[in-house]
Amino acid sequence: MFSTKIAAALTLFVAAASSVSAAATAQPLGVITPKAGDVWKVGSTQTITWDTSSLPAGDSTVAPIFLGFLNEGSSDEHLDVDHPLATNVPLAAGKVAVTVPAVTPGDNYIVSLFGSGNISPEFIITN
Repeated sequence: MFSTKIAAALTLFVAAASSVSAAATAQPLGVITPKAGDVWKVGSTQTITWDTSSLPAGDSTVAPIFLGFLNEGSSDEHLDVDHPLATNVPLAAGKVAVTVPAVTPGDNYIVSLFGSGNISPEFIITN
């Protein structure tokens, strides 16, 4: 099952990377929100934002955005590649609204902007 998730993530990454210009891949995008400690409620609409200042003018890169979580002592981001929060998101937009999925409440969630190599700080999801 883990290898299936890895394969799916790599497939999505390759698809996103195929539209990424060299300038865009050289500059990571900083996640602005969610911030560390932010609280998201399951079923609510939340806006994920990121810094686009490093993207070249006219950039048309699109990428999926995933929810994941971190465990202390592990570098695994546990990304839910089977259920992206959003797909085909233009990175130049700098934001996307998503519906918080029904997940187990926790304080170690992250979002990942695939194609930019960046994740958010840990935040909280509640019922």
